[in-house]
Amino acid sequence: MAAKKLRRARLSQELCERLSRHQITTCQDFLCLSLLELMKVTGQSYYDVQKLLRKVSRACAPKMQTAYEMKLKKSVNPSSAFLSTTLHSLDKVLHGGVPCGSLTEITSPPGCGKTQFCIMMSVLATLPVSMGGLDGAVIYIDTESAFSAERLIEIAGNRFPTYFDSDEKLFCMTRTIHLYRELTCGSVLKRIMSLEEEIISKKVKLIIIDSVASVVRKEFDTKLQGNLAERSNFLARGASVLKYLAEEFSIPV
Repeated sequence: MAAKKLRRARLSQELCERLSRHQITTCQDFLCLSLLELMKVTGQSYYDVQKLLRKVSRACAPKMQTAYEMKLKKSVNPSSAFLSTTLHSLDKVLHGGVPCGSLTEITSPPGCGKTQFCIMMSVLATLPVSMGGLDGAVIYIDTESAFSAERLIEIAGNRFPTYFDSDEKLFCMTRTIHLYRELTCGSVLKRIMSLEEEIISKKVKLIIIDSVASVVRKEFDTKLQGNLAERSNFLARGASVLKYLAEEFSIPV
């Protein structure tokens, strides 16, 4: 994936710092430059730059795997392939819960509880594996300013009173949910494309965007010429990055 940080492409620390001074931080930034531009910013020879190009290209190219390997990966520990919603009928329809390693879209008319569901899933992801959770942090991108910390604590305390039996446990849970308010398509896309290192450093196990439709409706009027193409481009780029993150880290998005 072109959004991968160059530090994860196994380039030297010195080279990464040098490139960073020129605002070249991702594989995409690097691969979009010409050989002459790369020679200038890296200070390396033509042949060394070609080697770097091959190395960065290999680092961000999707790795080939067979259908058998994909099946085997999920069958080793079936329970880790899903994050249970704890709603039996919904888990049954989803064949186990919200799948790890892929994108899940939740749609409904306004006011049906999508945000409440997202907040509940945030709580579930922080629970230990023994309780059906993922024992990790959550990145919650809020585009409607609808997230409520009070509601988060209320849901956690009411759903799992035995586990969250003290204020300390509740506050500890809230510290693992990282909220970002992004109110435009551009800021949402920028945030999505910067998540990779954060997923690693914060041990993120769930990404939630609430909601994509909200920012799209605000910014794109499909009746205007050109807006449909721009909207499709935004959705395609965002979905591509999110799909990569879900697959790369085997987390639900």
